[in-house]
Amino acid sequence: MAAPALWQPLDDGLKEICALLGQHISPNSDQPRIWQQLQHYSQFPDFNNYLAFILARAEGKTVEIRQAAGLLLKNNLKTAYKSLAPASQQYIKSELLLCLGAADRHIRSTVGSVISVIVQQGQVFSWPELLQALVQCLDSNNLNHMEGAMDALSKICEDIPEELDSDVPGLAERPINVFLPRLFQFFQSPHASLRKLSLNSVNQFIVVKPAALLRSMDQFLQGLFHLAHDPAPEVRKLVCTALVQLTEVCPSVLEPHLGNVIEYLLQANKDSDDEVALEACEFWTTYCESEQLRPDRLRDFLPRLIPVLLSNMVYADDDESLVDAEEDESFPDRDQDIKPRFHASRFHGSDNAEEDDDDIINVWNLRKCSAAALDLLSNVYGDEILSTLMPLLESQLTKSGDDAWKEREAAVLAFGAVGEGCINGLYPHLPEIVSFLIPLLDDKFPLIRSITCWTISRYSKFVVEGIHHPKGHEQFDKVLMGLLRRILDTNKRVQEAACSAFATLEEEAAEELAPRLEIILQHLLCAFGRYQRRNLRIVYDAIGTLTDAVGGELNEPKYLDILMPPLIAKWQQLSNSDKDLFPLLECFTSIAQALGAGFSQFAEPVFQRCISLIRSQLLAKVDPNSAGVQYDKEFIVCSLDLLSGLAEGLGSGIESLVAQSDLRDLLLQCCVDDAADIRQSALALLGDLARVCPVHLHPRLAEFLNVAAKQLHSTAIKDAVSVANNACWAIGELAVKVRQEVSPVVLTVISCLVPILQNAESLHKSLIENSAITLGRLGWVCPELVSPHMDHFMQHWCSALCMIRDDIEKEDAFRGLCAMVRVNPQGALNSLVFMCRAIASWHEIRSEDLYNEVCQVLNGYKQMLQNGAWEQCMSALEPLVKEKLLSKYQVI
Repeated sequence: MAAPALWQPLDDGLKEICALLGQHISPNSDQPRIWQQLQHYSQFPDFNNYLAFILARAEGKTVEIRQAAGLLLKNNLKTAYKSLAPASQQYIKSELLLCLGAADRHIRSTVGSVISVIVQQGQVFSWPELLQALVQCLDSNNLNHMEGAMDALSKICEDIPEELDSDVPGLAERPINVFLPRLFQFFQSPHASLRKLSLNSVNQFIVVKPAALLRSMDQFLQGLFHLAHDPAPEVRKLVCTALVQLTEVCPSVLEPHLGNVIEYLLQANKDSDDEVALEACEFWTTYCESEQLRPDRLRDFLPRLIPVLLSNMVYADDDESLVDAEEDESFPDRDQDIKPRFHASRFHGSDNAEEDDDDIINVWNLRKCSAAALDLLSNVYGDEILSTLMPLLESQLTKSGDDAWKEREAAVLAFGAVGEGCINGLYPHLPEIVSFLIPLLDDKFPLIRSITCWTISRYSKFVVEGIHHPKGHEQFDKVLMGLLRRILDTNKRVQEAACSAFATLEEEAAEELAPRLEIILQHLLCAFGRYQRRNLRIVYDAIGTLTDAVGGELNEPKYLDILMPPLIAKWQQLSNSDKDLFPLLECFTSIAQALGAGFSQFAEPVFQRCISLIRSQLLAKVDPNSAGVQYDKEFIVCSLDLLSGLAEGLGSGIESLVAQSDLRDLLLQCCVDDAADIRQSALALLGDLARVCPVHLHPRLAEFLNVAAKQLHSTAIKDAVSVANNACWAIGELAVKVRQEVSPVVLTVISCLVPILQNAESLHKSLIENSAITLGRLGWVCPELVSPHMDHFMQHWCSALCMIRDDIEKEDAFRGLCAMVRVNPQGALNSLVFMCRAIASWHEIRSEDLYNEVCQVLNGYKQMLQNGAWEQCMSALEPLVKEKLLSKYQVI
């Protein structure tokens, strides 16, 4: 039989595609049109063959065109490789292997990228020729071949290191066992490119910890020590990377060499190459966070390490921040200055989400890494670092003259970095520190003014704590007025730092701000009128934080006359498609919650705008042309959350607005939306409306209950735990309002809640709490349906009840407990010890009738359990629990 003909390109097709690629890489071409044509060509089954041919064989074409073909091939194969005909797959693979050692470095690098994508798609065992080719090239002594193979291998290690540590049919050993000895050999290569690629390849395995690397760890460490002083900075950087990763994932292998490793990284932290120094600097934070490495091993190095960190905290001459810091408020914001913002959907319960510590240095660099290291060192070693640090700071702060401003700025940054870890040692000197920092808020250099704002914010907790001490009030006022002055700075960077610092002070000071509300509002609203778009968002945050802090204190005409008119004017000015609405919606949410019924005078237009935004966005999702706006789910999420804020603030005062709108139907649509954050906010609003106007949910109650119940299935929880959390809470809120009408879904919901409580260790704390409360509420309103199943859930349920703080929701859950015990006392008999612990978890039951019910339950079981059974149960309880039962309920 004749051999199948090898694929060959047609000359016309080849010319057309090369011409198109030439236009594609030209900066002046019509990119959308060219992209459309390339997409058209990609419909042809052999288009990827053409691209492989151009990359591998079109030597008459420019390197740029061949590289463009390779990059397009790589992107196509990411999605289409598995659907290609086997003949095409084979052709592309063979062409790539042919040019693995291409003369041009850029072609080799592109080939390596495409090879890695194919391995990701098809796995190593489906391409045995690749492994053979890589070994042959590595062993060839031809620099191009060795470099090409090493480049491809390095990319495979970066993308899918585990592939090389798997068994391959037909091979006697795993690929990693073949390659690792060769990679170690290349550590000795005279060529820097090969040393770099080989070390980068091995580094990818450190986190995976394959057995082959663990067996060769001594050889690896010897190789690292050999490369430690390599003339190529990119190799030294990788040595530091390896040592940092080893410290993190297997510190025990470094333990015998730890002194030498610390000494090396201390020197590398001073490397003339900033990237090497940055990588070395990562070691100090990794060391401090390690649970296996003892702090005392690093302690002796601190007097030498701290000056290095402080030196590296000084702004580098080429730091972009130095250019940005020159921009005053007259410079218009550029689009790239405005970072995308993401609204966090409303969440009911504890432990919502960690706050981002978004300080004023946005790009990770040596300065920021050094400050973070100093911060962590201060938390580990506390005041003992002050003996080294303070003389250095005093020396830098006393340097005069404009040319020393960067050293002074770094010293202020250092004061902020150690503000928490060294507070015990610094606290007695806090008045002097604050008195020293206040004048720096007016320094001529904007970056000193901005870093001083941040540093003061790090001490704001202690400034507020000292407010009632002698002179503490005066100190607080100086900090407050100093930050307010800087909020009205003409420099954008200082404005941003001052607003962020002031928001931190607001959170700490809370009600202490009430007497100063007028002057605070005047400054914030003055900034609101002056700031450009980027910093305007921070003002919204500061206003929102202020309203959260002072609450109802804001509810006076003299304050509202300052606060509301500018915000309402902005609200009216922005269109329904303007994303600057997002922070304003969030700001209004805080204000509505703080003002409560006081917000009613502003409520109707705000409510109607939210309804309009939700309606138009739901339409835009299916028909953007009819809606007149592009779909963006953030508009829906922010509007739902503002409606929740209105419901929380206005209470039943929102009822007339809901009655005259189609909110109920829009809300049901949102509850079944495919976007998890829309469902999360919709279910939060469902619970809030259930609290204040359940009558308006009534016509579609069954649908709301069924939709919420579906979010509690195990697969739904796995996909979106926050949605499940809010659904659980909403069902509980509906249950206490509609009572028996919840009965059709009770058993479905219980069947979902029990597995949640049984797997409490692996799930979100808030979901556990809400599940326990909702189960109790269902037991309260439908005890005859829930109590027959008590034996299945009592122990886990009672354990969860122990963790809930005293509040009205816990009261509801215990009303359910008492109601179920009355219907089925036998159901809790085997869980009596757990129930007693749950009852003892109360600090105090404030409701007299619930207290009496709980006493009846305890006494009922005491009478039921005869012949020593009650005493036996009590003996299983901890002494503190027994003491609580005796002192609070007179039962023992």
